[in-house]
Amino acid sequence: MAKEHKTVKAMWKKYLSTIGENINNAGKTYESWYFCNNEKDANELAGLVKKGIKKATASLHCLYEIENEPIPGVGDYIIIINWTGMAQCIIQIINVNIIPFKEVTEEFAAKEGEGDKTLSFWRKVHRKFFTLELKEYSKKFSEDMLMVCEEFEVVY
Repeated sequence: MAKEHKTVKAMWKKYLSTIGENINNAGKTYESWYFCNNEKDANELAGLVKKGIKKATASLHCLYEIENEPIPGVGDYIIIINWTGMAQCIIQIINVNIIPFKEVTEEFAAKEGEGDKTLSFWRKVHRKFFTLELKEYSKKFSEDMLMVCEEFEVVY
């Protein structure tokens, strides 16, 4: 991703001050990213998070291995940005489950807050997204593939 937008660090600093901590000695860290792979969806999903509608997200477990990235953990902070990199809000992960795609529940799909919030909508949209995402790595999607299912809350 490109250089971090100045609003990201500014938002982090403001958040830390609201919990009585200083950016220089808080000992807390964050990541910043946007949802999806296009401007329309990235901005729309950030808006759903800010409104408290989107409270979960899912990603392919295998991509963490391929990209040598750590699996998200409970307590992690993420600054959600829009497509242009501007900070929108801060979330904190409250639950992480690693399960096969085919075992994602109706309850989790509703927490993702997208479309009509049904499992059938969730499966259709995510099957398409993950299939395209895996093409970059010459891999094929399977409903047995593990998902990293994260639930979060907006903290700022």
